[in-house]
Formats: sequence, C-alpha cells, structure tokens
Amino acid sequence: MKNRSFKAVDMTVGTPWKQILKFTMPMLIGNVAQQLYSTVDSIVVGRYVGDNALAAVGSAAPILNLLLVMFIGVSIGATIMVAQYLGARNREGLSWTIGNCITLIFIASILMTILGVAISRPMLELLRTPESILDWSADYLKILFLGSIGLGFYNILSGVLRGMGDSISALYYLVVASVINIILDLLFVAGFNMGVSGVALATIIAQAISALLCINRLRKMNDVFDFGFKFYKWKGEYAGQIIRLGLPSGITQAIFSMSIVLVQSLTNSFGEQLITASVIIQRVDGFAVLPIFSFGQAMTTYAGQNIGAGNQERVEKGSKQGLIMSLMFSALIVVIILTFGKNLMRIFTDTDELVELSMHLMRILAAGYILMSVIQSLTGVMRGAGDTVTPMWISVIETFFLRMPLAYLMVYLTKTAEMPLGNQDMIYWSLLIAWGIGAAMSVVLYRFGGWRKKGLVQNQEKEVA
Repeated sequence: MKNRSFKAVDMTVGTPWKQILKFTMPMLIGNVAQQLYSTVDSIVVGRYVGDNALAAVGSAAPILNLLLVMFIGVSIGATIMVAQYLGARNREGLSWTIGNCITLIFIASILMTILGVAISRPMLELLRTPESILDWSADYLKILFLGSIGLGFYNILSGVLRGMGDSISALYYLVVASVINIILDLLFVAGFNMGVSGVALATIIAQAISALLCINRLRKMNDVFDFGFKFYKWKGEYAGQIIRLGLPSGITQAIFSMSIVLVQSLTNSFGEQLITASVIIQRVDGFAVLPIFSFGQAMTTYAGQNIGAGNQERVEKGSKQGLIMSLMFSALIVVIILTFGKNLMRIFTDTDELVELSMHLMRILAAGYILMSVIQSLTGVMRGAGDTVTPMWISVIETFFLRMPLAYLMVYLTKTAEMPLGNQDMIYWSLLIAWGIGAAMSVVLYRFGGWRKKGLVQNQEKEVA
C-alpha cells in the first residue's frame, strides 16, 4: 500500500483533467506545508516577541527571495528535462540529468552562502530598513543563508520528483519537516527566548530534514533511472541544458524579487505599521496563491511529459482543462478572503489598526488572483514545452516595466498636504494593474507563440536523424 501511495503519476495516459488534479492536490498540500515555514515563523515572533519582530522577519524576506533565484532556476530546468526524458522513456538521459542536478546544487549552495552572508546587512541598510528592526532582520538572514544547502537540495530535488510525476513524496516529507519546524520554533523562541534567530535556526533544521528525505526517495527509484556517483560528473550537454532552461526562469524570479525589494524600499518609507501590515498580507497571500502556483507547476510537468511522448494534441486539451480548474480554485480563494479575511489577519496580530489596514489592502489584491491563474497556467505549459524565454519576457514586462515604475509613480502623484508621502494604497493598485496586463500577454503568447516547437527531446531526435 505504501509503495502504491508513492507511485509517480504518468500524465501521458488517462483523462487529462483527472491526471492533472491527481498530481496537483498532493503538491498543493505540500506547498501549504512549505508555506508554513515562514507563516509559523511570523506567528511565533508576532505572538511571543512583538509586532517589530514580525516586521523584521518580513523585511528580510524580499532579500532572501532575491538570492534564491539560483535554486529556483536549477529546479525549473530540472523539472522540464526530467519530465521530457521520462515521457520519452530515456533512462540514460534521465540519470545524467538528475546526477548533474545534484552537482549544481552543491555549487549553487556554496555561492549562496558566501554571497548571502556578505550582503545581508548592507542590503537591509540600502532598503532603509528602520533601525528598530535592522539587527533582527540581519541576524535572521545570516542564519538562513548559512543553512541554505538544505533549502537548495529540497527545492531542486522536489523539482526532480515533480518532473517524474511524483508529487506525493514531497507532501509527506514537508508535512514531517513542518511539524518539526513548529516544535522547534516554540522551543527556541518561547522556551529559550532566542527571538528571530530562533525561528531562523528552526527553519534551516527542518529544511535539511526534508532534503535528506528527498535524497532517500530518489535512491529508491531505480526502476526508472540510475542513481550512482558516476552520474554526478559534470557533463556539459546535461548541466548546460539544465542551466539553459533554468536561466530564464531564474532571471524571471530575480527580476520579480528585485522589484519586490525596490517596492519594499517604498513600503519601508511609510514606517513600521505598513511594513507589518505588508508582512501579514504576504503571509495570507502566500497561502492564497498556492493553488494557483500548484496548477502552474502541474501544467509544466503535464506539458513536459506529453511533449516528450510526442502528443501535442493531448497538451492542448489538458492546457484548457487545467486552466479551467485553476480559475475555479482562484475564484473560491477570492470568496474566502473577502468573507473571512479579518479572521485570517488576527492569526498574526491582535492590533486592531493592523488588522483593518491589512484587510483594506487585501481587498485591493483579491481580484488579482483570478488574473494570476491565467498567467501561471499558460506560462506553466510553455515552460513544460521547453520555452522558458517567453514566460521570462512576460514577467520582465509585468514586474520591471509595469509594477515597479507604477508603484513609485502612483504614490508620487497622490502626494498631498494630508498625505505628504503619497497614498500607500497605490503600492497594491500597481500590482493589480500589472497582473491584468500580464494575463492578457499570456493569453496572446500562448495562442500565437512558438512554444509548440521547443520540445527538448523532439529536437534532439531530429538532430540525431
């Protein structure tokens, strides 16, 4: 029974929407478990240390996300290659891909640790982080970067498992790690009074455990690929392909994270109250987007496996069905936020002013989740087909040329004698406008773009022929 539970999903057969949903639901629960890392951190420091500690954790998040782009890029490249090689039943290509992923993790982890520790505090100072939370934010970041190897291994190896259609394993491992994280958070903060450093230490320990569990799972999947040391040897055609496919996605995430960092600087200028409200919104938003991103990840695996199997008609059919399911989930999310939003905000703070401000700003964002569903589902298909450049350009335009300039411009234009800093609501309206334009671009480029001709395995077979 246990082996059956951990069986990977072959998305080249069966009813498309059923296979997509079967793959998505465990991954969604797993993503919820992963989101609990940062959420529990926020709840614990908010309840046991105070609102300023909550703001410190939130101020650190954009910098952490900016430097995680190496892991994200390799993870997406691995998912695409693994899905297509699995769909083509290419055991050797699959083995070399996974082995070179592990090599890339080590390299990326070393770079991440050195760079992250070195620039954490200077970046926080550059972003005008208030002195009242600067030391806490810096300590939090340094500890997370020192333990980045666990985060790197989990993110990339879970990407490998997703590419193989196994979304169940990551779910089990993240649930275990999340429980450990919660226990350690309470122990280190409530028991040992370690403050924000305690939640950071709890997080890296839990992440390391989830990474070890992923490695153990891959070692047992010798029925579909070979997990041996010889495959760790750097092989340019595989490592280069992972980087080539993952680099646009990494750049996409880097641009997105950089825009958040720069907008965070604008948020910081309004003071601790807006910073703390933004942290609360980010935590609620983190859960709200999980179904949307889960369907996007599922569409990447679905498209990759079917492109590898040479079944373009099935890709088109599943794309439509996956988008419809994602839109249904996102509509449900909007209803939940508008109905129970204040109750969700009170999980993080008892301060009435913060709850009211957070809910006010969340109402602005709510409709954007439907727009985001369109973006994530359609770009997920493009990535699975091997076209990671088109989603990159959509994100570049959406975040760098729209969201970031609009935030500063709209805040500037609303400056009055009563609001000398401008209207803080404009920070969130700019995001909603950017999502709307991004959704329109995704629809057009999905319909008329060249992603259908990007299949990695198909192109290799043509070269051989």
